Amino acid sequence: MFAANSRSAIAVPSVGQLVLPLCAVIALLSVPAMAHDAKPTAAKPQGWSYPFACCANYDCHEVSQTSISERPEGYVIKDTGEVLAYSDRRIKNSPDGEYHWCAHEAGLDAGKTICLFVPPSSY
Repeated sequence: MFAANSRSAIAVPSVGQLVLPLCAVIALLSVPAMAHDAKPTAAKPQGWSYPFACCANYDCHEVSQTSISERPEGYVIKDTGEVLAYSDRRIKNSPDGEYHWCAHEAGLDAGKTICLFVPPSSY
């Protein structure tokens, strides 16, 4: 007598099962990145959008003028003590004449500045 051949059943996904998740990933990657908006002010009644490079939809907010000070070495973020040299690429002109601070909210870089919007010297 011959012993029956035993084969283990290996589930092989069909092409449709592979293509659907791939299409979902491509669709998610093709959605444009959105930045969030600064609140309207007297100078910018319609508000304005923070650049995507500065925020991930919640990293930026307006801060009071007392939260930022200027020293010979640069801008000082009072909450963290971080100093940004005047030549730092993270410093941007504020479209509405107010200070706006964009910082990491969590993780190892929590509280570290991503961008700082400062009023132009004409304000």
